[in-house]
This record gives sequence, C-alpha cells and structure tokens, in this order.
Amino acid sequence: TKIKIGNFTVPNRIAMAPMGTTSDGDGGYSARSIRYFEERAKGGTGMIITGMNAACTKFEAYTCSRLDDWHQVNRLTVLCERVHQYGAKLCVQLGPGGGRQAIADRFTPPHSSSAIPSFWYPELICKPFTVDEIHYLTDKVGYSASLAQLAGADAVEIHGYGSYLVDQFMGAKWNKRTDEYGGDLRGRMKFALEIIENIQKYCGKDFPIIFKYTPEHVLGDGRKIEEGIEMAKIFEEAGVAALHVDRGCYEVWYEQINTVYEKHGLQLEMMKKIKDVVNIPVIGQGKLNVPSLAQKAIAEGYCDMVAIGHQLLADPDWANKVRTGAYEDIRPCIGCNECLHSGRKGRNYVCAVNPTNHHEDDFALLPGEGRKRVLVIGGGPGGMMGAMTAAERGYDVELWEKEDCLGGLMNAAGAPSFKEDVAWYVKYASNRVYRLGVKVVLNKEATKEEILKGNFDKILIATGSNPFVPPIKGVEQNHVVTANDILLKKKSPEGKVIVIGGGLVGCETALHIHEYIEDVTIVEMLDDILAVADHCPNNDMSLRAKIKESSVKIEASAKVLSIGENTITYEKDGKENTIPADTVVVASGFRANNKLAKELEEELEERFDYVVVGDAVKPGKIIDATRDAYQWMRLQ
Repeated sequence: TKIKIGNFTVPNRIAMAPMGTTSDGDGGYSARSIRYFEERAKGGTGMIITGMNAACTKFEAYTCSRLDDWHQVNRLTVLCERVHQYGAKLCVQLGPGGGRQAIADRFTPPHSSSAIPSFWYPELICKPFTVDEIHYLTDKVGYSASLAQLAGADAVEIHGYGSYLVDQFMGAKWNKRTDEYGGDLRGRMKFALEIIENIQKYCGKDFPIIFKYTPEHVLGDGRKIEEGIEMAKIFEEAGVAALHVDRGCYEVWYEQINTVYEKHGLQLEMMKKIKDVVNIPVIGQGKLNVPSLAQKAIAEGYCDMVAIGHQLLADPDWANKVRTGAYEDIRPCIGCNECLHSGRKGRNYVCAVNPTNHHEDDFALLPGEGRKRVLVIGGGPGGMMGAMTAAERGYDVELWEKEDCLGGLMNAAGAPSFKEDVAWYVKYASNRVYRLGVKVVLNKEATKEEILKGNFDKILIATGSNPFVPPIKGVEQNHVVTANDILLKKKSPEGKVIVIGGGLVGCETALHIHEYIEDVTIVEMLDDILAVADHCPNNDMSLRAKIKESSVKIEASAKVLSIGENTITYEKDGKENTIPADTVVVASGFRANNKLAKELEEELEERFDYVVVGDAVKPGKIIDATRDAYQWMRLQ
C-alpha cells in the first residue's frame, strides 16, 4: 500500500536501506552506482535511500560518495531520473562525517564531539570540534541538502545513527562537552537539531527530512530505549517527516549491521516503542527480508515501512517477487557480509550469491551461441551457480552429483539453527537448478571414462573439498568424527565433547553441539580462535559473542598430541595436559578434492573447454566458488 512521507507519496512500504556505494574520483556518483540503484527501483522497491553522502570533507577524508559541490548535481540528477522512471522515490542520505569511526591512518586523530578514543586506533584521541567548526559543519549539511533538492531528490535522510559523528554528539557515552552542545539530552541533540534547521533554511520547511537514529545502543553504558523514545518526540517537534530507526553501535557491530548469526526481526520490539509515541511514519529494519515477517511488521503496527538492505544486493527484484507471491524465486541473502568485507578493502560491494551486484551491465548475461552441451561435475555452490548460469544462457546442461542431494558443503554450513540463511539459499538454488531444466543426476561419481565419452562442449569441475584429518595418534578410533559428520547428522556426539580446531567451522560446530550438549571444549593450536578466519569483523564479533555467552570452553595455544579411549592429551605452555573426551570432533580445515581434475588435465586440454572452480582449486569461501563459476560460464 502507498504511504505519505511529508509532501510525497511512496508507492509501497518497502525502502532500500542505506549502504555504501562506489563513486567517481570527485566523489560524485559513478555510472556503475547509478545502474545499481536503478536496478533496485526497477525491482519494485518503493523508495531508494542512498548510502551516506559526505556533506563536508574539511575535517576528514571521505570513504563514501560526496555531495558538497555543484558539479556533483548533474550525476545525482541522472540517478533521480533513473529511479523515478520506475515510479520509485529517491531519498539522499547526508552526513557530516564519521567522527571517531573515521578510517584514516594511525597518526591523524579524527575530529569528534569530545576528546574520546578513536574506534579503529584507540591510542589516537579525537579532536573536539570548536563551536565555530560546528556552525560551519551544520551549514554545510544544509547546503548539501539543497544540492540534493536541485537534483530532483524527493527527500534527504540525516545520517545520525550507529555511533557515527551525529550520534557521538547525541550520546552521553561519547559527548563529554560542558558547553551548549553537551550536558543534558537537549544539549547533546543541539548539533542534530541545528542540522535540521539548516536544511530547512536552505530547502524550505516543506522539503521532507527523514532522520535515521539509534534509539538504543545495546551496550552497557550506551543509550537506553527510554532516552531513544524522548529523542523521537524531539525530532517530531523539530519538523522531521519520518524517523528511520536502527539499533547498535560499533562495539556491537553485528547488532547494527546484522550477520547470518542474528535472528530475523531482531529489532521489532524496539521500533514498536518508537512508533507508539510519534505521529510521523517510522521506518524499521533488521533482517526483515522474510516476506511474512515484513508483512507482519507493517500489519501489526511495528513500523510503517520496512527497510531492506543486503537482501536487495542478493536479489534486486525482492519487492516485485514479494508483491506477486513468488517467494520461492527469491534469491536469499546468506548473511556472510562479503559485501561489507569487500567495501572495507576499498573494492566494489560484491555479493556471494549475486555476481552481478554493482556490475549490472559489466557482468550481464547474454544468450549463448548455439546449443552447447555443458557438463557440471559437483552440486555445491560453484556447481549450482555454473549450472544455473549455463541454463540461463540457453545451453543444454547436465549436472552430476555424488551425494543424494544438491548443496555440497553448504548443507553442512547451513545445518546449525543459527545458520538458517545458508540453508534457505541451498533450497532456493537447488530448486532453481531443476526449474531451469538442468538434467540432474544424483548419486553419481564422475569418472574420467564417462566424461570423455560424453562429447560435452564445456565442462565445469566443481568437486569441492574433503575434511582434513591430521595424523594425530588415536585419530582412527570410532569416537573420533569430523565436523561434517556432526553437522550432516551422520554421527551423534555424546558425553564430554572436544572439538579440535577453533577456526570458523570448529567454532560453529561447537556452538551447534552446545545446543543439546552442555560440556563442549574447543582445543586450538593457535593463540586465539578464529585467528585465520577471513570474514567481516561484525561476523567475527557476533560469533565470538555467541561463544562467550555460551558455556563452551576454549583451550588456545594447545597442540593435540594424542587421542585416548575417553581422553585427549595436548601440550600447552610446555606442559602436557590430559582431559576427558567421550566424543572428539575434528575441524582442522579442508583439502581440495582435485583428483578427477588432475586425471583429466592432459586430455581435457586437447579436447574440451573446461575449468576447475571453488574448493577443487583451493579451499575457500562460497563467494570464491560462485564468482568463478559464473564468470567462466558467462564468457563461454
């Protein structure tokens, strides 16, 4: 249904949540970013909210788009026009800076509300803004809003959440000022309120302002919901057209930018408390990408609009698919945060399950040339992506999988209750492979002879990897199993459980077992768990928090020497220790299953076009397999 925000009407209750985007050298929107937003408007999203545009770069370097110069208006105008042609509205998010969150260098203290430690480099103490600097900064945000208005934007959103600069002024945890911009709540909100006033001065009071803020920080000495409720009332008094609520801060980053480990709808109760005290629309977020949950949030009055973030990277057509009830066609976000992980490295925002994200034109699929016969060996993430891509191009595709179902190691990865997003994707991809007409042959172990007799034009080898079992004395005993055996329910742990290996798989397996067995210990050879895990910091923080909240024990810097009948012996700090172990779970990594590729190597080079992708090359991540399979098949 439609909803009115200020003086404009949004065609439905779905907004694209603000996320970072790439820009041109001067900070203006690149053609690639414009296409990226356009694709989400085309997909039925009612209102596009851009990522933050820096309104001022005098005090800190920008790592996002900029809107502080007249010359950036023309590209923003193109973005407005592209979004509007699909009936969607465009809201441009503006912010004065990151403050203590600014990612600069180890030697330059960032500016903030007060002399507080920088988040990324705590040894650096932030420079407090002077009153004159505050006036300059709030004026620049007003001017930036006028540029958005000139470009044809329907509204602006103030970036005032998540422990960034505006929130640092509003939060007693970070604002230690004794002047007019500190002290009680209204004093701490003066910076934010002056931003609103300056936007109204430059754009007129009828130009809609949405304020995104954090009613609660979910942190011991952070903001509590009671203060967040009072802030909502003050914002409404100041004339904002809508509130966009979020929770968390960088100390609990996974509450702010959620991961696979968080439950869907985790912010519902918080947003309801804000909606109950204001008469303006409230936009809510927090893993609302399950259609029935998003519908509940609106229908039962938790919020007036839902903001969908990473799910729209995975599937730009989410809104249209929800509208038409095509739920089984939704490509789900798996909560891996590879998008954020890539952006933090200064790269484009990628997606593990959507290789065309941020490359809508660069990596678009074209119809294949002729009716090529394609063989895909292996039904894991790489194999399924390769099969789907080939079928979408119009090729005749056959997929051989040695197990009795598709999914490969993703079936194990999605087994824990806190990894349901991964299991959802396996179901989606498996169903899509069949619906695209791929001939799937299960329980089929591929052999060199059969492959060569098949006369295929293209072959994609995605045979994955196998668990590595280290040569520990006693590892061959019946009570010693692999993590995959546990996750796939091939074996059941009992008694006191020891997990050898504190990497990503070991930690997740330990937590999975801990859901029904109390006594679980991780034994890790390195000096910390997750030491070599290559994932986004918020995923790391979330998993560590879950382990800390559990009673799972950790023995780090411990090298397992031997496994007995009901014990294990490990060396730590030069001493041998023996502890009880009724079940020993080995989670020591994986080794590439590349035997078939090696057997075929010489003959395939002469007779076929082929590629080896994913773990069969080198054990890695889901994104490695899906990206390589898609890109190779796209070019065939």
